[in-house]
Amino acid sequence: MSSIKKFQVTFDCAEPERVARFWCEVLGYVAPPPPEGFATWDEFNRSLPSEEQDSWFACSDPSGVGPRLYFQRVPEGKVAKNRVHLDVRAGTGLVGDERLAALEAECARLVALGAVHLQTLVADEENESCINMQDIEGNEFCLD
Repeated sequence: MSSIKKFQVTFDCAEPERVARFWCEVLGYVAPPPPEGFATWDEFNRSLPSEEQDSWFACSDPSGVGPRLYFQRVPEGKVAKNRVHLDVRAGTGLVGDERLAALEAECARLVALGAVHLQTLVADEENESCINMQDIEGNEFCLD
């Protein structure tokens, strides 16, 4: 049996391009160029039937290592806690006060982009510090 080598993470959202561009800033991802024959994404969207305009957007890791992120418009809003979330690894290799300072600095950067700081969990005997957050449409993620 072959194993899956690549996957994408899909977000349901109200404004796909807006949420995708937020995650591009968070992760250093890039938006793809507009489809062939179109100078901009706006031009491409105007070519679609109105019900399909702005219905999806995607972004990817420019190094090709991380998964593609796909954002699709859905009619319903978020109503419950995510069953899956991203962990943004902002403190890898750091411990104690140094880790917490790095997480807090990244949290401040992301809040300036529109994220919401929910809770800071300070290190204890078993776990290192992490910060629970929400993106610009309320999807939970962690800085760890």
